[in-house]
Amino acid sequence: MKTTTRLLIKISSVPIIFCAIIWFAGTVLSHSTNRKIGELPPDLKGRNVEFLSGSGSNIHGWFIEGNKGKGTIILMHGVRDSRLSLLDRARFLSAAGYSVLLFDFQAHGESQGEQITFGYLESRDAQAAVKFVHENLPEEKIGVIGISLGGAATVLAEPELEVNAMVLELVYPDINHALQNRLHHYLNFVGDAITPLFIMQLQPRLGLSTDQLRPITKVENIKAPKLIIAGSEDKHTLLSESQQMYKSAHEPKELWIVNGAQHQDIHRFAKLDYELHILKFFEANLK
Repeated sequence: MKTTTRLLIKISSVPIIFCAIIWFAGTVLSHSTNRKIGELPPDLKGRNVEFLSGSGSNIHGWFIEGNKGKGTIILMHGVRDSRLSLLDRARFLSAAGYSVLLFDFQAHGESQGEQITFGYLESRDAQAAVKFVHENLPEEKIGVIGISLGGAATVLAEPELEVNAMVLELVYPDINHALQNRLHHYLNFVGDAITPLFIMQLQPRLGLSTDQLRPITKVENIKAPKLIIAGSEDKHTLLSESQQMYKSAHEPKELWIVNGAQHQDIHRFAKLDYELHILKFFEANLK
């Protein structure tokens, strides 16, 4: 009898342990990635900046002033990353004469925050960054490069960002597909089975619904010119999803499919082509 009781207890505890593991995994995925960033490298002549965001965070970044009338580019990094990943982009844009603002999203780098929200609170950081540029360089046109999380934050911003051009790199269409693709890529059919358990955590953990994390819906209303960049081998944001994002986007728009690229640093993967595409796009739209 005692053996049977112990067996029943062990069996009944399995679902509890499994759910605890899934909840812990969700904690890891959304936990802040704050760390010390340090000073701007000496080859880039700029300054440290801070500005308040509607996310509740004091945003930390660097500002590099360029040629008057050329325009300003705001760089927005990917999830669990920081402005350090944007330095090479800042270098070629600064060399071309653009002013450049690069910063850490809330819960990333030196910008404090409790949880990553996959574009929701980060969209308020994007708004704050645009406001910073408008206040400091009111005559300059503004372009944005948003990478993955940064692109989602760009598109999800309400009201629409007051910018003149957007580059959207590897941006997920909606949070359901974003989680499903990643879990399937790493865990195959097991990932497919547990995706709903991660989706269910959005409300109790972040206070968000899936409808609040749908860049593909928001992009329909953005009137600024858009360059959408997709990797042909991306397993996190599938090529078909980027193509659908492009189809949904408001004109004017362009789509650049980078052959062989996965969900990675496109600038590092295709440096010369990337710089040519970006400079051509901004030259056309920030005159």
